[in-house]
Amino acid sequence: MARRWMMVSGEKPMVREEFQPDAPGPGEVVVEIAGCGVCHTDLGFYFDGVRTNQPLPLCLGHEISGIVTQAGEAAGDWIGKPVIIPAVIPCGECDACQRGKGTICRAQKMPGNDIQGGFATHITVPARGLCPVDMDRLTAVGLTLADVSVVADALTTPYQAAVQAGIGPGDLVIVNGTGGVGGYAVQVAAAMGATVVAIDVVQEKLAAVQGHGAALALNARDFDSRGLKQEIIGFAKANGLKTSEWIIMECSGTAAGQTAAFGLLNHGATMCVVGFTMDKVEVRLSNLMALHARLLGNWGCPPELYPGALELVLSGKVKLAPFIEQRPLDDINAVFRDVHDGKLVRRQILVPGS
Repeated sequence: MARRWMMVSGEKPMVREEFQPDAPGPGEVVVEIAGCGVCHTDLGFYFDGVRTNQPLPLCLGHEISGIVTQAGEAAGDWIGKPVIIPAVIPCGECDACQRGKGTICRAQKMPGNDIQGGFATHITVPARGLCPVDMDRLTAVGLTLADVSVVADALTTPYQAAVQAGIGPGDLVIVNGTGGVGGYAVQVAAAMGATVVAIDVVQEKLAAVQGHGAALALNARDFDSRGLKQEIIGFAKANGLKTSEWIIMECSGTAAGQTAAFGLLNHGATMCVVGFTMDKVEVRLSNLMALHARLLGNWGCPPELYPGALELVLSGKVKLAPFIEQRPLDDINAVFRDVHDGKLVRRQILVPGS
């Protein structure tokens, strides 16, 4: 019998239950889960009162990898294949999907939000958009199938932001908030040829990315807003980089971080809002006009970009191992508390049966 952990209320521990996975319908598959990453969004649902689209009780979790064990009509070719499940699964048929805008598909399904999620042993999902994993290449870079669960959000979300912003050689990219998604944003931008400035308030997180893509690491606590910008300008001039048209990836998901990131806008700059918070910020939007800058939202990642993001891992350009840690699925309540309390620096991956 399959099992999963259900959120019944943000005020109560999640509850383990046995269940029978839904039989796959046409175009659907059942995936035996290898691992599911714990994301900031999961914490928002559990601790911060962010509403899920599916009523509670609900199994959270949307960073999922595993093996396809059952398949419905027209999906039989997936049986036995290791896969990553997209964190947001567009319908593929609506007008938005047909125009390549699957991230705004109104019929999209997000595990752990629209449907039952990945803190479980099994999940039934559409086969559309599944990303196959080459296990030989994965093993060659020292990773397991559970490890690449985080590709489904922690990596693909900043990857889409980087693609959308058009990051390339010669760009100066500033990543604000380098834990979780931000750590991968640093690596992705560097892999695309940019010079990366990393900003955080936790020195341990800055130290981690200095060896993985960050050319300069700055602790925001050491500067006021003007001083932070001047420090980056000085770095740019000293290294022959642009002092305009910066690309700023806001990954902190905090009001203070979003305010600080907006303050770094310069002429022709692009600010990518990658992190999420329920808090409001006060900014002067006219700066976008005056600087001819742009502000880009970033919801999930279209499935067609997943292979490109995974290739960065398989080629060794993006490292996962230094930033992840596997824990037993049955430790979910303790892991959620520790992540929420800031006790854990690495991305936690919950593994059934470990």
